[in-house]
Amino acid sequence: MIARFLKAGRFATQVGAFAPVYLTSVLEYLASEVLELAGNATKDNGMTEILPRHLYMAIRHDEELDRLMQSL
Repeated sequence: MIARFLKAGRFATQVGAFAPVYLTSVLEYLASEVLELAGNATKDNGMTEILPRHLYMAIRHDEELDRLMQSL
C-alpha cells in the first residue's frame, strides 16, 4: 500500500524496491513512540483510556516530536 501511495504521489520518477519498506518501518516507529508517550500521559492522569488530549500532550511535551509535527 505504501508503494502505491509513493507511486501515485509522484514524489520521484522511480520508486526503489526498499523505499516502501523503509518508509513503513519509520511510520511504525513514530506510531509506537507516540503511543508509548500517550500511554504514559494516560497513566499519569490516572486514566485507562488514551484520549486525543493524551496524544496531543505526548507530542507537545517531546521536543523532537513537537519539532516534527510543527511543520504539519
